[in-house]
Parts: sequence; C-alpha cells; structure tokens
Amino acid sequence: MAFEVRIGRGQAGDRAGDVYELTAADGSVRAEVWPQWGFNCLRWQLRQQDGRWADVLYAAGDWESNPVPTRSGHPILFPFPGRLRDGRLTQDGKTYQLPLNDSTKTHAIHGFTPRNPWRVVEWDGGDESAFVTGEFSLAKDLPAAVSEWPADFAFRVTYRLFRDRLRVEAAVRNLGSGSLPFGLGYHPYFRLPGVHDPDVGGHVLKANVGQMWDAENNLPNGRRVPVPAALDFRTPRPIGATELDNVFTGLTGSAGADGLVEVAVLSHPSAWGQVRFLADPAFGSLVLFIPAHRQAVAVEPYSCSADASNLAARGVDSGWRVLPAGGGWRAPVEYRWEPAEV
Repeated sequence: MAFEVRIGRGQAGDRAGDVYELTAADGSVRAEVWPQWGFNCLRWQLRQQDGRWADVLYAAGDWESNPVPTRSGHPILFPFPGRLRDGRLTQDGKTYQLPLNDSTKTHAIHGFTPRNPWRVVEWDGGDESAFVTGEFSLAKDLPAAVSEWPADFAFRVTYRLFRDRLRVEAAVRNLGSGSLPFGLGYHPYFRLPGVHDPDVGGHVLKANVGQMWDAENNLPNGRRVPVPAALDFRTPRPIGATELDNVFTGLTGSAGADGLVEVAVLSHPSAWGQVRFLADPAFGSLVLFIPAHRQAVAVEPYSCSADASNLAARGVDSGWRVLPAGGGWRAPVEYRWEPAEV
C-alpha cells in the first residue's frame, strides 16, 4: 500500500496556511496536520464502508470558526505540560516569569508550542507510511518569548501515518549556552468510530498505572498515592459517569520488543476496533481527562508531572529533564488501531 503527502490550504480563525494530508493511495486512512495551529494533527480518519470518513481523533465542530488549540485533535505541550505554579520557573539561580494563561489566570499552562505556528521542515511518502516533520524554536518562531525560558531549543515532531497506527516522534536539542529544562506532553482527544452514544460513558478504558499524583487545584503536591477505586482502570471497565482530570504515574506495563510500553487501551462494544496507547518509557506519567462536554476522552502521555520543575526543585522525581548546552533527547509514542474481529 503506497502512501503520499498532499498539501492543501486551510483556515481556522484568523490563520490560513498549508494543511498536510498524510494518506494511503487507496483512500483507506488519512491524517491532517495544521502547522499554523501548533502543528496539531487535527484528524486521524478511517474510511467507512459507505465511503465516508470516520474519525479516531475528536475535533470540535466549531474548529474553523473557533480554533481553541488545546481542545481538539492532538495538541503538543512543550516545554512544559500542564500547569506551572504562578508561572514561575527557576533554573541555575535565575527566575523566569511566564504568562498566567490558565483558566484561573493564576498559573501558566501547556508551554509555548500548542498556540503558535510551526515550520514544516520535511515530508514524504513511501510504501508503508507517510510523514511530516515540524520544528519550533523560540528564537525563530516566538522571539518575544526568548527571555521567558532559560535556553533556546530546536523541538521537532514527526507524525508518521501507517495503515494501522499513528506514530509521533519527538526530538529536542538545546541551542543555548546554558541549561535547557523541559517536559513534553501530548493532549490527544479520542472518540472511537462506530460509536453513536450521546457521550463517551460507554467507552471501555484500561489504564496501566498504579499511582496518581496527589493534587490540589490541579497542581501536584509532590506525593504519589495509590489510585483510588473510583479512578482505577487497571481492569478494563466503562468510563460511565466518572469525572477524570488527573495525572497518573507508576506505569505497570512492560516494554515490548520495540521498546515501547503499553500505557492504555480504549475500546467500545460497538466500535470498529480499539486504540492501544504505547509510549517510550521516558513518558512516565499519563493524564486522563474528560472535557465538560463528554464527547471525547483525552489519553495523554506526559514525560513529567504537572508543575514538574517546582517539584524537581524540592527534590521530587517528577520526570523533569535538563539538557546541557548542545544536548539532545528523543522519544516516540504510538497510537495503534486494532480492527474488531468480524
């Protein structure tokens, strides 16, 4: 099966630009990437028997008129995911102040990358897959924010579409002369094709996590606690009316031959298949979130906890990383589609 990349134009809100479609030549599967909105893979779709597309990723119906970048598709959260207390980061004795842009206007949230345009640096198709690679750096893409972070960086993400999976490959390089602290998170929203329920309560979730970051007002306090029964999905069960907005850790899965660990599985009795979530062991935390509209469930691999830099400053192993000048880091995540048995 051959794959190719098609480039078209798209507009959402006040931003127009190229949209990259990764697609199988036989029209059976496609993905749609919007560089101008945080390099968001807005859609991952499968062809239905009636010829229409069915979504695996959820995108808000008002995306084109109201493109809130962290509420649809596959937002990329860098150089920190989740909230950063008071928007303050201290590195090598210097304190940096970030915009207070969470819903309470009290903390910083989700870094620089999901809300700003990226540059596309490479794309191609082949026999088994198609890919597109985007890059974001402060000096080139958001120079006004250079003073808000300890070092400039080159952050690259590649979306690679196969017949049965969407692979996301991240690479970070420190471009500065000092230390580069960072964490990475993905915030993908899922609703499985073939499901016509009024909300995601009938979706069956399995989450391979044994602990949860104890939190106050969505900020971890540094304690890991056992997962309470109401939020324990280690044995697969329907989501039902469960409210989820929690950071879990203590991954219980083991790495496969490819080095990836299964962190979650999402299924439904009426769906055409299920999605398995696999991540490099560097992604040591998992956020599970259901938005207020309950039309999707977000299964979010994080390389660190929320407020990870402040926890690390207290000596807590939060997953926060610091690269020396010239240093690099890379790690992949895969979302694997497994069709239901007929």
